[in-house]
Amino acid sequence: MTRVSFEFFPPRTAVMEETLWSTVKKLQPLAPHFVSVTYGAGGSTRERTHRTVRRIAEETSLQPAAHLTCVAASRAEVDAVIREYWDAGVRHIVALRGDMPEGPGTPYAAHPDGYANAAELTAGIKAIAPFEVSVSAYPERHPDSGDWDADIDHLARKVDAGADRAITQFFFDNALFDAYRERVAARGLEVEVVPGIIPIHSFKQVKRFAGMCGASIPDTLADRFAGLEEDEETRRLVAAAVAAEQVCDLERRGVDTFHFYTMNRADLVYALCHLIGIKPALPVPAAA
Repeated sequence: MTRVSFEFFPPRTAVMEETLWSTVKKLQPLAPHFVSVTYGAGGSTRERTHRTVRRIAEETSLQPAAHLTCVAASRAEVDAVIREYWDAGVRHIVALRGDMPEGPGTPYAAHPDGYANAAELTAGIKAIAPFEVSVSAYPERHPDSGDWDADIDHLARKVDAGADRAITQFFFDNALFDAYRERVAARGLEVEVVPGIIPIHSFKQVKRFAGMCGASIPDTLADRFAGLEEDEETRRLVAAAVAAEQVCDLERRGVDTFHFYTMNRADLVYALCHLIGIKPALPVPAAA
């Protein structure tokens, strides 16, 4: 049976808040396995993330997963956040090293009294309470990994620390995902690797994200969006076709679990879910 999960980011303004909750309302009937809420560099969105996660837990039927990073924070500060989530009824954390507050590309430096990386953070979370923990994976290698051996070794440390699944950075060439799964299997890691899929609402924005995280954009994909900057209607149709092709091809490769980076928008994600058979449950007919 196909399963999906969705990722949201905490809103910064009242308008963005309204957009987010409209999206949550639209996607909730699809009964995702969980929904995650991102956490800014250095905990810069800590309060907004916590508020969003708590509201999801309290006002919806969704199972929230809170992102948590260890950058620019002591173990005591991070542990306090972990306990706050447990007390709020949250049972799933997405454990990430995080980028420095100065932004991607800035050399990483662990807090002198903090967790050094996501593997240590995962172990710390599991030591506090029996959370479900998801971690990140990189089909094109993490920018800080010197080679593939180092990259997969770090994933292995996260798995050894108790990670329950790995969710990938977004990618557009499914052959990269296949190759990554082969590397994970060759290392002997028994962990679910879930592909992260990002529908392209804005090609310019996704290109910027790709540059920050080391993801590649095939020339054929760039060609599809060329000249559509001011043509939103056509751009949306192309984006839907591109995402549908990718998801359907992954299904043919045996994938039955997907994590969608929603960008707090429901339309393309809802359509993709419909395409792979994830639909709202029909109401139970009233007894005669």
